[in-house]
Amino acid sequence: MANMKNAEKRVLVNAKKQERNNSYSASMKTACKNVEKSIANKDKEQASSNLKTAIKRIDKAVSAKVVAKNTAARKKSRLTKKVNQMD
Repeated sequence: MANMKNAEKRVLVNAKKQERNNSYSASMKTACKNVEKSIANKDKEQASSNLKTAIKRIDKAVSAKVVAKNTAARKKSRLTKKVNQMD
């Protein structure tokens, strides 16, 4: 455990940040998986509504600096491409 007061504070702050980052990351991954499931079920309407949600979650993760901009762009592009290729 930390001995100095500022080190103890950093431990607490880092724990809060980690929890927040994990929540952004988890919600983004869940949203992407929901799009994939809709695509697998061949439900285009559901897939496109899930895609909107996924894009919002990805953008929030980028604004929180959990995911890099290019990674987010790649994820959004791939998901959009899959939804657009549906019958």
